[in-house]
Amino acid sequence: MHWGTALEDGGAAGLVRPYFRTHGRTRPTRDLPVETLVSTTPRGRAMTRNSTAEESEICVLCCTSQSVAEVAARRRLPLGVARVLLSDLADRGLVAVHTAKKGNGNRPSMDLMKRILHGLSRL
Repeated sequence: MHWGTALEDGGAAGLVRPYFRTHGRTRPTRDLPVETLVSTTPRGRAMTRNSTAEESEICVLCCTSQSVAEVAARRRLPLGVARVLLSDLADRGLVAVHTAKKGNGNRPSMDLMKRILHGLSRL
């Protein structure tokens, strides 16, 4: 298989090594638990020229709030890669990170857990 052809076909998402997508980085600059919601900012909707196709696609996906887990699943990315990419987008002001309110005992609130369950059932 020729790499150039596979990448041009758009069907080679699995052929690109995860570390290539994150420029060799394995840790995000932010703490992004799987339930963290992210949404595209007005700046992200306008998209800058410095964005990759992958970043643009994530911004389009996050026009409606998505959890970190949903972004990883829908983009077919390893969770660690999704976290690094989302962290980069948040650092550049292209997505907003919405931290969850904690319930009793520093655990996620029941409302958050219900939203996650609803989101997972839609997948």
